[in-house]
Amino acid sequence: MPAASSQPPRTHSGNKRDEAARLAVLHAADDLLVEHGFGALTVEAIARRAGVSKQTIYRWWPSKVEILLDTLIEDTGKRIPVPSDTPTADGIRGYLRSFARFLTRDPAGKVLLALIAEAQHDPATAASFHRRYLGPRRALERDLLAQAAAAGEVAPRLGPDAAMDALLGPIVYRALTGQSIPRGLVDTLVEDLLRPGARDQTAEAAG
Repeated sequence: MPAASSQPPRTHSGNKRDEAARLAVLHAADDLLVEHGFGALTVEAIARRAGVSKQTIYRWWPSKVEILLDTLIEDTGKRIPVPSDTPTADGIRGYLRSFARFLTRDPAGKVLLALIAEAQHDPATAASFHRRYLGPRRALERDLLAQAAAAGEVAPRLGPDAAMDALLGPIVYRALTGQSIPRGLVDTLVEDLLRPGARDQTAEAAG
């Protein structure tokens, strides 16, 4: 999956008061999702919490899913950006640990989990989620792996997309099912999937 999006947040016309209202809507949606869950989240409730009218919300967003996507793009861009410096195996490990903490400890992580769940049975949500968030973020992650491999930092057993699925999939699964994510899980994923040579050498030395 899956980490910052290369797509900028949705822009809205208006003055500073409009920007303040936009941020109030995003924060309200985030808070209400954590408090009540996706199913109980409504545009009416978001409007009340944000102190704006429903008409204001619908002028900027067609649905609560698009509001949550704006929230997700902004939060992940600030809190778990995909590393853009010289990639290393330790840098990728750190990114995965940050992603795990985001999903399990950060209230904003619930937005990502809720959208993943909703995308499973709503094609429109799935399409928007892939276009606005997952696709751009996966492109950054793919570049991260490619650069690390070119630098000799990692030797992925799988292609870039399959490697990221294998790295992020267990983390997302445990978060979706309400389980903790052991620190050793990330270490094992990195060593087995990205540094097989080092793993094999360690095994040979132990033998």
